[in-house]
Amino acid sequence: MQVTTKAIVFSSLKYGDTSLIVKAFTESDGLKSYLLKGVLNARKGRLKPAYFLPLMQLEVVANHKNKGTLERIREVKITHPYTSLHTDIVKNSLVLFLAEMLGGCIQEQEQNKGLFNYLEYSLIWLDDHKANPNFHLLFLLNLTKYLGFYPDTSLAHAPYLDLQEGSFSFVPTLNPMLQGENLTHLNRLLGINFDALPTIKMSKTQRRELLKMVVLYFQLHLHGFRKPKSLEVLNAVFE
Repeated sequence: MQVTTKAIVFSSLKYGDTSLIVKAFTESDGLKSYLLKGVLNARKGRLKPAYFLPLMQLEVVANHKNKGTLERIREVKITHPYTSLHTDIVKNSLVLFLAEMLGGCIQEQEQNKGLFNYLEYSLIWLDDHKANPNFHLLFLLNLTKYLGFYPDTSLAHAPYLDLQEGSFSFVPTLNPMLQGENLTHLNRLLGINFDALPTIKMSKTQRRELLKMVVLYFQLHLHGFRKPKSLEVLNAVFE
């Protein structure tokens, strides 16, 4: 079936000498993988490798068989030309990290318009604003709303957050726990939007430690999720 849909690129992998396999999250059908034959060798083709950089926002005309096989793209155009995401070194590091995180945690091959709209809005916001060192923390925390494990905040004044259960507690358990300084910073991120990020202050060490716990939170709630390789690169950028 031929569809025209928005899509956000998660990754592109070279296949053979001239082709790419592109993983993208589509507005119409969720996660899709596409085989782009000869795209690396086609100087005058309609599909260009630059269209498939991480987190590019596209509109594609594609053939979706929806059988779990590699799909085909017939036409593509950029829906939001970024002005800074791939040229600003800090933002590009964020893009590479978030693309790897998204590729590891979003597997659904069905429409999820709320999730797609969140990704679309967040990336445009990042492109339009000065890079904030806490952007990825808030992005990932809000992402858990759409993945089904946002922390239960009914007891948010409690001194512990049980990462396995995703709920606050007045007593520690045997599960991995967030407490003390880490919990204080997490609580400040709960319920805010990206425009409020400048009000969140934390040191490089505090940010690194909180991010480590957030990634652990994803590992505990998503079967098969692996810590992204780009994590250390991102931490180095904010040193």
